[in-house]
Amino acid sequence: MTLIDHALSPKIEQFVAQTKADAEHAFRVLRDTGTLAINGTIQAVERVPNEDLLVGLVQPGPFAADQSITPVVLTFDGTVVAGPKIIGDPHGFAALLARRPDITTAVHIHSTYLGAWSQTHRPLPINYVPVQRWTLASEIPVYIDRRQPQVDFILERLAENPSTPAILEANGGATVWGTRGFVKTIEYAQLIEEGAQFQLLAEAIGGSKPFGPGVLEQQFALSGLTEQARAAGRLR
Repeated sequence: MTLIDHALSPKIEQFVAQTKADAEHAFRVLRDTGTLAINGTIQAVERVPNEDLLVGLVQPGPFAADQSITPVVLTFDGTVVAGPKIIGDPHGFAALLARRPDITTAVHIHSTYLGAWSQTHRPLPINYVPVQRWTLASEIPVYIDRRQPQVDFILERLAENPSTPAILEANGGATVWGTRGFVKTIEYAQLIEEGAQFQLLAEAIGGSKPFGPGVLEQQFALSGLTEQARAAGRLR
């Protein structure tokens, strides 16, 4: 493995170390709770606050003897500043965060039920209240045509609906992003996976249904999104 080791400020080094610790904890939780698919694909980037830098993190996979994570510090054009040399940015995370300064974190994950739903090429309706609580979107779109870069598809969906929190990758996994930092974004990815699980199980007994009266008011009040929901037409 080729290493690139440029000097980083103590403040950035401290942030990278904390992000590494957060990632090792969060990825372990995903594996221990059965959220990850068997092979366990998961990779993420985290914005370095007040810097034009990102921290890239990749889970080694279940067969790796060394389960520790080696962070990569890179610029928004994909140039590696410190850490192992990587080739490319297959999911366009750097471009996504460069275009959306409010996004702190993006993660690509292969989990069982989101992976299953992605096989159908159907958007995932948001019918699970903990998922709906944190977004004004009503569904998670599906990325099918891989001749279009994934990041371009994501940016198009965000242009249509800035509240879109994730996409399904047809016949693959899902990409989830967030504005509340690394751990909160991973937690939200797990909630989306849980929603997909419940909704897929419900398919066998008639299918999941839209929310009943009062649910949106209740959930948006809990997350502080009530006024934005009214402005977006999600509440009367």
